Amino acid sequence: MLTRRGTLALAGGLGAGLLARPAIAQTRTIPGLPGTMVWSVYDVGSTGYVEASAIADAFGRAFGTRVRLQPSGTSIGRILPLKQKRVSHGWLANELYFAMEGIYEYAALDWGPQDFRTLAGRKNSFSVVATKESGITKPADLKGKRMAYAPANSSVNIKVEPILAFAGLTWNDVQLVQVPSYGASLRALIEGRADCAGAAPAAAALRELEASPRGISWVQLDPNNAEGWAAAKRAVPFVEPFQEPIGAGLSEANPAWLMGYRYPMITVPADAPGEEVYALMKALAETFDLYKGVNPIMPRWEMALAGTPPMDAAFHDDAVRYLREVGQWTAEHQSWQDTMLKRHRALQKAWAEFLPDARGRNLSGDDLAAAWGERRAAALAALS
Repeated sequence: MLTRRGTLALAGGLGAGLLARPAIAQTRTIPGLPGTMVWSVYDVGSTGYVEASAIADAFGRAFGTRVRLQPSGTSIGRILPLKQKRVSHGWLANELYFAMEGIYEYAALDWGPQDFRTLAGRKNSFSVVATKESGITKPADLKGKRMAYAPANSSVNIKVEPILAFAGLTWNDVQLVQVPSYGASLRALIEGRADCAGAAPAAAALRELEASPRGISWVQLDPNNAEGWAAAKRAVPFVEPFQEPIGAGLSEANPAWLMGYRYPMITVPADAPGEEVYALMKALAETFDLYKGVNPIMPRWEMALAGTPPMDAAFHDDAVRYLREVGQWTAEHQSWQDTMLKRHRALQKAWAEFLPDARGRNLSGDDLAAAWGERRAAALAALS
């Protein structure tokens, strides 16, 4: 598994190469593929940065394309340039869902539900990790347990909600142990101050928990529990069953059924040029052999995996066109797409109706978020 030191070295090396290396003679061309692109990505050292770097490098070697990566450690810092079209693509995580729904920092007068589309996204996993001594192995076991909780970590918290919902639980059914950050939540398990916390299996701190006397256990979500998954998807629509063999307490011989989601997702404005979208999809598929060996995660960028729902936003029409042409877009996928497009339109319409009154009442901050939350809930309920 790629270590943090290895990740930083690779990210730095690839990033520097992308900026410094002159464009090489392309060996083939794809009509519509831009000669230069700018991608907004997570910070240097993140897995998302490494993945974008590897794929950008492959594009350069195959097509002579130059890509500049624009890293940012904040959600707004990655999405605002995409909204303003100062970058061509965003490599996003759940901030895409927040922006599409107009929640958290996007519940603001100058934001609201945005209009983006996805092209592809790498399968990732998440669940609630617990100390082995707690006896927690399934969602129902979380009731009454001490859960470490960082109020400001909306990306983690929104993914815990469907796991609770899987067993008919809410935040009110657990004992919240408030901590300042994601890292502190995992430290609380190691120190015995909490029984569980939301986590990604690759988190380095979990190796310490795995080796500690408390041991490590993952909340597993039965892929055959249709009722549980229906409840999880009502909480958030971008989750799916995923068997994870990589991470703390996991291996090929001992995988776990966790909650799947996508990170990073290659994202564009809804009105991005169709020819460019189609060309990038084709380039992503055709250069797979050049980047798949960068680390154990990169094989998940194979189009048969990365070009399927669910995502945090609907696919771009020309991404669907490409996927349909290569035989990877099914009737089930189209049904998901239609549902997501309907959801996007409903929320954008609700915001357009809500905004004049919100401006007239001079709403802001928590008051705006609460008022929009009620309007959003009503709009989504009308879709049921």
